[in-house]
Amino acid sequence: MTVSSLAAPAQAEARPDRPGATELRLAAFAAHRRARFPLGPLTLFTGPSGSGKTGALRAYEALARLGGGVALGEVFPDPVACVPERARPDAQRRRGFRIGCTVDGPEGPVRLEVAVQAEPELRIVGERLTAGGVTLLETALRDPGRRVVQAAWHTAGSSPVTRGPLPDDRLGTALLPLRVAGRTDGERRVLAAAEQMVVALRSVYACDPSPRRMRAATPLGAGRLLRGCDNLAEVLWRTRSECGHRYAHLVTAVRAGCAGPVTDVLAEPLGDGTVRALLDRGDGVRTHLGLLGDGELRYLALALVLLTGPGVLEVDPAGEVPAALQTLTVLADGLDRGLDVRQAGELVRLAARMCERGHIRLVGAVGDAVPVREEPGVTVVDLTP
Repeated sequence: MTVSSLAAPAQAEARPDRPGATELRLAAFAAHRRARFPLGPLTLFTGPSGSGKTGALRAYEALARLGGGVALGEVFPDPVACVPERARPDAQRRRGFRIGCTVDGPEGPVRLEVAVQAEPELRIVGERLTAGGVTLLETALRDPGRRVVQAAWHTAGSSPVTRGPLPDDRLGTALLPLRVAGRTDGERRVLAAAEQMVVALRSVYACDPSPRRMRAATPLGAGRLLRGCDNLAEVLWRTRSECGHRYAHLVTAVRAGCAGPVTDVLAEPLGDGTVRALLDRGDGVRTHLGLLGDGELRYLALALVLLTGPGVLEVDPAGEVPAALQTLTVLADGLDRGLDVRQAGELVRLAARMCERGHIRLVGAVGDAVPVREEPGVTVVDLTP
């Protein structure tokens, strides 16, 4: 694995105001062992098929969902597939996997490590949250017969730690605000670090546009873009009137990535409660999006994702934290799927411009043929063996 970045040289700076993941660690997950991947504002995993790009993004999404309080079984419906192929069971026939990340923000770098048992029963068997060399939370499975782990969190009061049980199917870090009172400086430090980690993980939008589902007219509703971008027409109808400046950027991006002339991107109601999307070609000619190629549809949807935000995308950011202190992270496996080299290059350049502004981050996976190394501001993680 090789890593390169063409971002500007790092300078001594104050801690970032917006929490963001700076490293993904896969100690043992699927095809990865002892892997550490740096994450920048725009990170692209590249490499041939089977090199582990999808596995890395799947682990990131799993951490994000656990940080959002989702139960372990829902996050890992097929946990055995996450166990490294050559991992041998121990004397109790247990096998599992380990993942983790680092989030930087106002509290400085905060590290999270999670150990998951996949066989014979799915459960979290260990978790550690650390910052500044101090262990703020540590859990361990003490009694396999009980569906809890023993947790100890930093107190630094009359007792250095506080102990108590936590469920073995939820991320303990996400539960700390419900268990820690914040009476001592130590407990307040624990809460601040946990909040930083959870805010960064919850503000994740996994996106995989499905051209087949994007072609049909869609009902008018809440106007929040689904993961598969099925309701693209509805979201175009909503966003066109909300921010003319960003919509103009969208039209410019679509013009660069779609075949033929494009003067506007429209959505029109059909009178039956549905809306369909169109490209205005000029001179009165309009093309229904259902007639576009798969690559054009994916390009348009991904450009829309990059030019919008949490209020438009189907994501559940931390409501108790001001939007100005959150950064939306888009996960896009197969970012270049169905795109030609020109479209992929335009999309990466658009992503670089948007990520530079700080309100959005992108972690994507592309094939080894996409020319991303020349783009400034891109952290490239090459998984070529």
